[in-house]
Amino acid sequence: MTVMTAAAIEEFLDEVFPHRQGTIEGVGEMRATMSLAIEDEHLRPGGCISGPTLMGLADVCLYVAILAQIGPEPMAVTTDFNCHFLRRARGDRDLIANAHIVKLGQRLAVGEVRLFPAGDEEPVATVTATYALPDESDDD
Repeated sequence: MTVMTAAAIEEFLDEVFPHRQGTIEGVGEMRATMSLAIEDEHLRPGGCISGPTLMGLADVCLYVAILAQIGPEPMAVTTDFNCHFLRRARGDRDLIANAHIVKLGQRLAVGEVRLFPAGDEEPVATVTATYALPDESDDD
């Protein structure tokens, strides 16, 4: 069951993570979708989307999926991140990220993210990542 809407997460992120990139398109049960309008700053030589852009959107998208499940938590942090670049990410289309939480525990959340150019069904990259979730006693 989701505990935060996409609009509530956007508002929360504007406060605690204003420099993030991408727009939340939707959240659901253990899922989130985001998009990123590609601009020149996201491109590398040859006109393809840079690796850091792909990885950044994937990381934020998984964070959004987690927030939708656990509520506003600024101290949920990435502890492991593995990205496989599958093919060239064309820079003439927006980038779409689909995150799915595989396991949501009390201390860790593990998820997968697939990244696609808008309008394409074949991913350009896949990510697996783990987030550490703070213990309630960490608030002291």
